[in-house]
Amino acid sequence: MPLDPRLADITERLVERSRATRKAYLNRLAEARAAGRVARGELSCTNQAHGYAGMPDDSKFKLKVLEAPNLAIVSSYNDVLSAHQPLDDYPDWIKEAAREAGATAQFAGGVPAMCDGVTQGQNGMELSLFSRDVIAMATAVALSHRLFDGVLYLGVCDKIVPGLLLGALSFGHLPGVFVPGGPMPTGMANADKALVRERYAKGEIGPDALLDSEMRSYHAPGTCTFYGTANSNQMLLEAMGLMLPGAAFVPPGTPLREALTRESARTAARLAGSAVGLGEMVDEKAIVNAVVALLATGGSTNHTLHWVAIARAAGIQLTWDDYAELSAITPLVTRVYPNGDADINAFHDAGGTGWLIRDLLDAGLLHPDVATVAGSGLAAYTRAPRLKDGQLEWHAAPQQSGDTSVLRSAADPFDQEGGLRLVAGNVGRAIVKTSAVAPDKRAVTAPALVFSSQEAMLAAFRAGQLERDFIAVLPFQGPRANGMPELHALTPALSVLQKAGHQVALVTDGRMSGASGKVPAAIHVCPEAQAGGGIAKIRDGDLIRLDPDKGVLEVLVDAADWAARPPGSANLASHHYGVGRELFAGFRQLASAAEDGATSFGGAF
Repeated sequence: MPLDPRLADITERLVERSRATRKAYLNRLAEARAAGRVARGELSCTNQAHGYAGMPDDSKFKLKVLEAPNLAIVSSYNDVLSAHQPLDDYPDWIKEAAREAGATAQFAGGVPAMCDGVTQGQNGMELSLFSRDVIAMATAVALSHRLFDGVLYLGVCDKIVPGLLLGALSFGHLPGVFVPGGPMPTGMANADKALVRERYAKGEIGPDALLDSEMRSYHAPGTCTFYGTANSNQMLLEAMGLMLPGAAFVPPGTPLREALTRESARTAARLAGSAVGLGEMVDEKAIVNAVVALLATGGSTNHTLHWVAIARAAGIQLTWDDYAELSAITPLVTRVYPNGDADINAFHDAGGTGWLIRDLLDAGLLHPDVATVAGSGLAAYTRAPRLKDGQLEWHAAPQQSGDTSVLRSAADPFDQEGGLRLVAGNVGRAIVKTSAVAPDKRAVTAPALVFSSQEAMLAAFRAGQLERDFIAVLPFQGPRANGMPELHALTPALSVLQKAGHQVALVTDGRMSGASGKVPAAIHVCPEAQAGGGIAKIRDGDLIRLDPDKGVLEVLVDAADWAARPPGSANLASHHYGVGRELFAGFRQLASAAEDGATSFGGAF
C-alpha cells in the first residue's frame, strides 16, 4: 500500500519545520563519533583502569586491547514497581549473552523510578513529571564515562521510558536497544475495579473492600494491564523500532521473555560501532510512526508531553497541531481499558503489536522506510517472536484479529479518527482524550466550579454539593505551579456524577492518568495559570463550552470583560516542601510549557 498522502504531507512539513534544529543535532552526533569508533580509546590509562577495575580478567584484556565492543546497561530496577521487579535478573543475562557474542557489558548506572500508582493523589505525585528529567540526567551520568560502544536501556513505566530515551538522545551517536519487562497476568477485570472505586467514592463500601479489589487488580510482577502510560510506552517504542519486534507484551517470568532479553544484548553487540546510532534512528518518520501508533490505540495523554520533549531532544519540532492533524487521519483500531473492557494481555493474544503494525502499514499510515534495531524497514515489526526447540525465531503475525472486540483493521475501525483532540479558545489550548468518552458525553456546556485542589473538589463531592451540571476547573496544577501532578483521584467522583445523569467535565493545567477517560477532560491547558494563562481568569458560575469534536474550549463571557479580567492567584507554599519537593524548586522555575514538553531543560533543545 502506498503511503497515505496526508501522512506524507504532515511528515514533510515536520521535516521542513525541523530542518535547522535537526541538522544541528545530527552535527553534534557526528562530532561525538568523529574522534574514532571506540570513545574509550581516547581515555587516559588511569581513566581506563578505573573503568575496568571491577571487571573479570578476561574482560579486562578485551577492553584493554579494544578488541570487543563494551555495552552499557542502564536500568531502572527496583522492586517497589511491579513492572520493574522482573528487571532484577536482566543484567546477568545480558552480560552472559554479550560474552557469547564476543562483547563485554557493564552495569553503567541505575536511574530512579517512582510508581504513579503509589503516589496517585499524594504529595509525592508532584515529583512525578520532573522525575522524568532526573532519569534523563541520571542516564547521562551513567554514560558520561565514555567507556561504551552501545547501550541497553531497561525500563517500563510512566516517566521512566521517556526519561531514558531523553538521556539516550544526548548520546545518540551510540546504538541503543530498549528492553521491556512485560505485563503481569490478568487479574480482576478493569471495569469491575472501576465500579468498586465508584462505590467507594459514594460511601457504599469501606477501605477494606477497596483494598481487596485493588490487590486483586495489581497482584503480581509485571506492568499493570490497563492501557495507560506504561503500556503506551512499549507500543510507541516498537512502532519506532527501538526494541526487538514483538517484545513489548511478552509476560515476565517466561522462557520467551528471557530469550528476548538475551537477544537484545546480542543485537546491541551487533550494532556496536554502527554508523547508525539511536539518534539517527529517531528521525521525523520514526516520531510520526510513534504518534500514529499512540492515536490508533487510544494511548496515554501523557505522551502529548513526553514525545514532544523526545522529539525536541532529537532536533525535531513536533507540535500539538501535528497530533491533531494525525488524529484526524488515524482510525482508532483497539479497545483496551480505559477505551474498552479488555486488558493489554487480550490485545497481545488478539494479534498484538505485529498485527497492528502490519495493518497500519497496509493502510499507508506508517512510514515503512525507517532504521530499526532489527534492521532496515519497519516490516520486521509485523512479526511475532516464539521459541521453537529452545531457539528464538520470528514468524508472521496472524492474518486475522483473534478478537475483533479488542483489535480491528483500519478498514473497519472503532472510530474513524484517533483518540486525541486539540481544543482552543480564550482559555488557551488543551488536549482531550476522546477514545474512552461516549460520543454523546463529549460536548459539555455548563457553569464553572473552580477548586484550589483535588482534595477540595473531593470534599465538595462527599458533602453532596456537586449534584448538578458543572465543569470542574482546577488551575495552578501546571509544571511551574506544583510540578503538574496527575489528578486521577477525581475520576471515580466525576464518573459517579456522570452516571447520575449530570453533564460534567474537567478543565485543568494539570495532567490526568493514562487510565482516565470516560469523563471529558481538557488537560495540559496552556498557558498554565502560574504563567498568567486564561485558566486563572475563570470564576465560579462562568459558562464554559467544551466541545472536543469541534475543537472548542471557551468561557462564554463578553470578550472585553474577559480581556479586562485579572487572573487569579494561589498560595502554593504548601506544595513546595515536604517529600522532597523543596529540592525541585529549580525544575519548577525552569519548566517549559506543556505544549513544549514541560521539561526543566527545554531551553537546551
